[in-house]
Amino acid sequence: MRHRVRWIALSAAVIVAALAVVLALQVGDDPRADASRSQLTGTIAPSFDLPTLDGTSVRSADLRGKVVLVNFWNSWCAPCQEEHPALVEFFERHADEPGFAMVGIVRHDTREAIRSFVDEEGVPYTVAFDPGSRAAFDYGTRGQPETYALAPDGVIEASKIGPSSLGQLEQMYRVAKGSA
Repeated sequence: MRHRVRWIALSAAVIVAALAVVLALQVGDDPRADASRSQLTGTIAPSFDLPTLDGTSVRSADLRGKVVLVNFWNSWCAPCQEEHPALVEFFERHADEPGFAMVGIVRHDTREAIRSFVDEEGVPYTVAFDPGSRAAFDYGTRGQPETYALAPDGVIEASKIGPSSLGQLEQMYRVAKGSA
């Protein structure tokens, strides 16, 4: 009887150890592990033709040949407000580069609220509206903010879901610029 109990205990320990190894190996397959990155990374960016705050329009086709940062945001979004200073500093660092463009795309916000935010906070880059949320839908956004770095050939080389730091923006830019 004593040997039988030892064998049962040993068998249970081996099974528990095997399950622990299997679970540890599956951590990399967790679909939530990729939650900060878009599934569109590595594909051609969806095209857009959107009205801008200044009354003109911005078309993705007109931006081809440049590294483009596209940021989806709203004036009422707290994480967007948190990210805003990094976006401004990043834009100011690269604004004079001929092969660079940046577009902030707003959805679910009023023109008046955006105008007020732009004026008060000093948004220096192009701000476009997304009527009907078509661009947000095409990019598969899950919320705001979300940022996409497009290479000159239009491929999304990097993305970030949630607020980006200046360092993350610079890294995404380098990745997109380096793919050219």
